[in-house]
Amino acid sequence: MTFWQNIVSYFHRYFSIPSISIIDIIEMVIIAVAFYYVIIWLKRTSAWTLAKGIILILVILLLAYILNFSTIVWILSNTISVGIIAILIIFQPELRRALEQLGGRLLFKKVMSLNTAGERFSEKTLEEIVKAVQEMSRSKTGALISIEQSISLGEYIRTGIELNAEISSQLLVNIFVDKTPLHDGAVIIRGDKIAAATCYFPLSASRALNKKYGTRHRAALGISEVSDAFTIVVSEETGNISISVSSVLIENIGIGELRNRLTSVQNDQPAINWFDKFRKGDKADEAAKDSPEVHHQ
Repeated sequence: MTFWQNIVSYFHRYFSIPSISIIDIIEMVIIAVAFYYVIIWLKRTSAWTLAKGIILILVILLLAYILNFSTIVWILSNTISVGIIAILIIFQPELRRALEQLGGRLLFKKVMSLNTAGERFSEKTLEEIVKAVQEMSRSKTGALISIEQSISLGEYIRTGIELNAEISSQLLVNIFVDKTPLHDGAVIIRGDKIAAATCYFPLSASRALNKKYGTRHRAALGISEVSDAFTIVVSEETGNISISVSSVLIENIGIGELRNRLTSVQNDQPAINWFDKFRKGDKADEAAKDSPEVHHQ
């Protein structure tokens, strides 16, 4: 056997590449995508801090095993079964939110949706909302309006005063007039009805959110993180219109753009696209560095 044959034989023995089929490639892509989204999900929630603590415990267990610290290995090994239950309890809010978002994806909404109606709300409702938002933006009246989609907002409706009223621009404007009994909190719209007013939403804990935003914007982003609701915010300080959906806050949009996005929601279509998710990110991060104050809007 020649020298080159020996080299080839050596590489074949220790560095041979196994055959890869199309199925293997598809599996690797699926696993890579799933792993990527799990990491993104962890980093966007408080689960990331908890996950780092778990990783530290696993590193300690590995070192204890390598260094033959039998007592530490025994203690950590026997707490794994309890630890799994503890993890489920600790991560319960994040796991619930992840499952809600997974169930709210477009594929599942189309296949498993129980709503057979062609539209979520009528054209009249759309125009009344746009008219009210335009008027409140002009008069700098702070407002928070959330439109229910596939995920029920029933638990948040119960935090407010149920109205079940016909939608009109005059009623929406009057609800948010300062010093009136119903102006504090959010209005929830279900179909062609104002389901409730003075509702309370969970505040977003996102660190990427600009410090200039107050409670109203944080509540809008918070409800978009736990549901697929489409939320409209009118700033009391500037009169600017913002929307929040799918954990994305898009600020300073015009009436025409608001009408177009409401039309998408009306027709059960995505109200934002991939471009929207990057459109505000860099600007928000830069502004956050230069904006130490919090405006209570």
